[in-house]
Amino acid sequence: MKKKPFALGLDFGTNSVRALIVNIQNGHELAAAVCDYESGRDGILLDPHDPNLARQNPADYIKALETVTRSVLAAARKAEKSFDPGRIIGLGVDTTGSTPIPVDQTGTPLAWQKKFKRNLNAQAWLWKDHTSYSEASAITELAASEHPEYLAKCGGTYSSEWFFSKILHCLRTDREVFDAAFSWVECCDFIPGLLAGITDPLRMKRSRCAAGHKAMYNDAWGGLPAEDFLAKLDPALGELRRRLYSRSHTSDEIAGYLTPHWAGRLGLPPGIPIAVGAFDAHFGAVGSGVAPGRLVKIIGTSTCDIAVWPSDKPLPDIPGLCGIVDGSVLPGYYGLEAGQSAVGDIFNWFVSYIQPGGPKKGSHRSLTARAAKLRPGQSGLLALDWNHGNRTILVDQRLTGLLLGQTLLTTPEEIYRALIEATAFGSLTIIRRFEEYGVKISEIVSCGGIAEKNALLMQIYADVTGREIKVARSAQTCALGAAIAGSVAAGKARGGYETFEQAQAAMCGVKRESYKPDRRNHAVYQDLYRLYAQLHDAFGTKSWSGNMSNVMKELLAIRDRERKAS
Repeated sequence: MKKKPFALGLDFGTNSVRALIVNIQNGHELAAAVCDYESGRDGILLDPHDPNLARQNPADYIKALETVTRSVLAAARKAEKSFDPGRIIGLGVDTTGSTPIPVDQTGTPLAWQKKFKRNLNAQAWLWKDHTSYSEASAITELAASEHPEYLAKCGGTYSSEWFFSKILHCLRTDREVFDAAFSWVECCDFIPGLLAGITDPLRMKRSRCAAGHKAMYNDAWGGLPAEDFLAKLDPALGELRRRLYSRSHTSDEIAGYLTPHWAGRLGLPPGIPIAVGAFDAHFGAVGSGVAPGRLVKIIGTSTCDIAVWPSDKPLPDIPGLCGIVDGSVLPGYYGLEAGQSAVGDIFNWFVSYIQPGGPKKGSHRSLTARAAKLRPGQSGLLALDWNHGNRTILVDQRLTGLLLGQTLLTTPEEIYRALIEATAFGSLTIIRRFEEYGVKISEIVSCGGIAEKNALLMQIYADVTGREIKVARSAQTCALGAAIAGSVAAGKARGGYETFEQAQAAMCGVKRESYKPDRRNHAVYQDLYRLYAQLHDAFGTKSWSGNMSNVMKELLAIRDRERKAS
């Protein structure tokens, strides 16, 4: 009897790395493991003097990689006594992004050099680092005047979360690190290259996902932005372009094969094909079964909303999106990315920093339980979900959060619910932007830790959007998507798949239970969303003009109405 094949997915997230071993024939998840990063606060290196800074120690990736891989193999042997690592036919990797790492000519992170060990600028620049907001503005301004096509495929505005703005900020603020860096490598390229023994920055295969969504890469204009364009930002940035890459690759391609060295360190057989890497959200969409018409919401510390569109069908440029990139999610389809810069992080801020009611009454569990007893509109509160800037549709990291409608009787649970509602309103704004430009959303599938654990949030999202929201069957969709990529990289000859669609059909699914909108709640949220949209445009756009004297009064009217009805 032929033994069933498995794939290994490695998901390098914001705070930890997860590993998943999955049966590629039916999607059964044999074993999973997680390992937290050691450095900083929850794996993030911070600067108390600069709230925009967020870095990571690349050494954490390596230590966690070894620990989590050996842990998941041990768990697999415990789950199935006959399990043999030799049955793993493919390996996939996803990471956060844009998380570029300054490296030397051998591809070794500068942070591993004694000279730069304690220099935050030599570490990995985590996706949520926003120190480069002025550089992002400079890139946007120059591209708008000289190369508007660069911006057209990334929503019209270049972000401080992205590749070139971070590198330019390093160039402007720490020339020693910039000059020491031969190149910069996205984390999702670094890990596969390391495992495959292809660490030369000029030889490793660079991810289409990372290049297209964060580095303005497009084959239509020869790949990365032109050298003379980058040189106008700074001559040194123009020179760097030659030491980056000229081609990008989709994740159905093989980045390389697991070296004997890394096979020994991880407890795996050598020669396993490794798929070209991608970002966690994009593989999370793959693991959730993304397809035309199906929007996948990856809900965690932030959110990413991923959709796809056939590459052979016309698609307009959509303002405010984080990219329209051919092959970034599924080969043969444009990948469309949107999202919110903070969701779970907003709730954690309220619990951890504000600490309402102390450790017991102010816990997520306690606040959620009490917030669930409130009706929509009952608190009289309305918030903007911009505590970490706005990713979509305004693409402005210089925006901040807002809470409106507090009185001397406002309670912590009312605020907590208002914060959840604000993120739901932000989500609806994204959906409306997709459909405004012809990308019809007929189905929503959510995934991520919050989608798994917080039924109140999911019901509020359904009530706000007026749509049923399904939940992906897997609790590890990012790692599952990476494993799917590994099964496609392995190919039919090794017992894998020829296409992502074939692999998804075998390995993806949704849970039986879903969240359906309550009609009455939806009607209340329509009233509140109208006010949210007014605040959104007034504080977030230059084009808005009007009078907001109605907002507080209407919130009070909605509050009084709903309290009488309860």
